[in-house]
Amino acid sequence: MKLKIKNISFSYDSVDALKNISFEAEEGEILGIIGPNGSGKTTLLKCINRVLKPKEGVVMLDDMDLSVLNQREIAQKIGVVPQQSFSQFPFTVFDIVLMGRYPYITRFGGEKKEDFDMVEECLNLCGISHLAERLIIEISGGEYQRVIIARALAQNPKVLLLDEPTLHLDINHQIELLELLKSLAKKKNLIIIMVSHDLNLASRFSDKILILKEGKIYRAGLPEEVLTPQIIKEVYGIK
Repeated sequence: MKLKIKNISFSYDSVDALKNISFEAEEGEILGIIGPNGSGKTTLLKCINRVLKPKEGVVMLDDMDLSVLNQREIAQKIGVVPQQSFSQFPFTVFDIVLMGRYPYITRFGGEKKEDFDMVEECLNLCGISHLAERLIIEISGGEYQRVIIARALAQNPKVLLLDEPTLHLDINHQIELLELLKSLAKKKNLIIIMVSHDLNLASRFSDKILILKEGKIYRAGLPEEVLTPQIIKEVYGIK
């Protein structure tokens, strides 16, 4: 399974945010996306997920053009973990993860045994089965991120998109979370694409790195190839 991004361009009104972006991501691997603020990282994730419609280019999952799918069908193939935003509603952890089954639940059908079984599996995969009956407003930031990842996994996706998943976490929880993602990529044969501002963690946990600058791909390749002192200086304007 491959995710193929071909010549994606996107503009906010007349301002170009992405310019002719092309790359591939493979199952079982983590692709880390880095770059300065405003370089187009989050916009790229939204174009992949079809929340934003590119003005040019296509997103292919193997030989399927995702533009022909509706949002429910896309949600069966792509799970999203957005930048951290805590829920203010007193749902249980189990209920939050069950929300990930919405692409499969018909309007009048309600949840089925297979939906509850999937929730149990995802809670177990993310190491949070013991939190199932806890209220989401009562758990820690690190636990919360695992819940949101479990919710995305409950969609049974082929692709997992994460926008700065370690934001606001201390270093121990950052490493634990990224080790979880590394494990999930292998266990579930997921294509994982992760935006990160932490170059050290991106280098350590990504199989490949994509560097964006001013809406364009500046470099792409193995971490040791593209995260050199010279390239970092050029991209981030460090003197």
